[in-house]
Formats: sequence, C-alpha cells, structure tokens
Amino acid sequence: MAYADQQMSGNRVIAIIIVALIHIALGYALVTGLAYEAATKVLERVTTIDVEEPPPPPEPEEEPPPPEPQPDTAPPPPVAPPPPVNVSTRPPDIRTQTTIPPPAPPAIRIPPPAPIAPPAPPPAPPPPPPPPSQARGVSPQNAGRWAAQIQGDYPSAALRRDEAGTVTMRITVGANGRVESCSVTGSSGSSSLDDAACRGMQRYARYNPALNAAGNPISATTTQSIRYVLPD
Repeated sequence: MAYADQQMSGNRVIAIIIVALIHIALGYALVTGLAYEAATKVLERVTTIDVEEPPPPPEPEEEPPPPEPQPDTAPPPPVAPPPPVNVSTRPPDIRTQTTIPPPAPPAIRIPPPAPIAPPAPPPAPPPPPPPPSQARGVSPQNAGRWAAQIQGDYPSAALRRDEAGTVTMRITVGANGRVESCSVTGSSGSSSLDDAACRGMQRYARYNPALNAAGNPISATTTQSIRYVLPD
C-alpha cells in the first residue's frame, strides 16, 4: 500500500471512531434523560467532519529490478557471538591469614664424616733385656795364709804383758784387691794388738775386689777379724 493511501485510511478510521464515540455519548444522554438541548447542540456542532485529503504524493521513481535469484548455496554457518568478557575494574580482595603457621623445623646439619685416621704405626720392638748384672762384693783371697802371717807378727810388748784377744776391723778394699784403710771397730783390750792387726791387714791381706754391674772392679768396704793367741 502506498504512503498516501495509508495516511488517508488512518484519518478515516480516526473520524469513524470519533463519530462512534459521539453517538454513544448521545445515546447515553438520551437514556439517562439529559436535557434535549444539550444533545441538539452537540448534534449541531458535530454533524459532519470534513476530512481534508492531503495532496497526492509524488509518483515514486521506478524501482530497480529485483536481483536475479542466486543459485541455492549453503547458508553461512551461524556465528556465535563471543562470550561476554567480564572486565572487573575492582581489584581482587586480599585475604589476610589470621593463623600463624607453625615454625619450620630446625634444619638438621649433618657434620661431614671425620677423616679416616692413618693406621697406627706398629709398636716398637721391646728393648733387648739388659745383660745379667756382674756386680759382686769383696771376698778374701787366701785368707788362711795372710791371717797366719799377721798373727805370727805378735807384738813383743803384748807378749811381755801376756796380752791376747780378737781385733775386729772395718777395712776398705781398693780395686786392686789390697786394703787401703783400716779402723778398729772391736778392740781386743790391747792397743798393741789393735795397731798390729791393722798394720798386718794393709801389709799381708789380699782380696778379690768388688765389681759393679758391668763387671768392673771398684772399691768396697768390708769387716775382718784377727784373733791373737799367746804361744805355748
């Protein structure tokens, strides 16, 4: 339908609706017993409605020929709209942890292995046992012989006084085996006999000297007794 026909039909419809409304109002007024004058006035005012028709629109230009029908082709696949992107300008909420985590266990430090000690050297061989000791004390040598010689030198003074007895002496024997010193530790009661006994020991007595551990002769001290008896 052309644009002018559509506009004319619309105006007619509006006019018909208005007339119908007026008739309904008049009928209502008549039924309810309204004043007849009012109804006649309304009828006089609205008897007809002149509807001015608009001027005809200009003739439309020739429409272009419809496009030639295209051969049947498969419709393009439906394009799904992209999913909505929720762009949130609000930064994410920061959740703070209220519970304190347990402390981490202490780190276990494993000490490095101790260096391997070198093997102990073999024990030193025991020292050789010391040689047996050669130490010894002094001993008289041919004691009967030199003791008779000392007794044979009886002091003449002691003979005149008939003095006799035993003299005990402490003597020192040197490394050569001879008596180096003599002292009377037990008197015979006669000074002549005591002195004669020490002189005789240094003159006649012989000893095997004492030896140390190595076997070397050394000086040593010993005791000796001489008994004087009066001759018959």
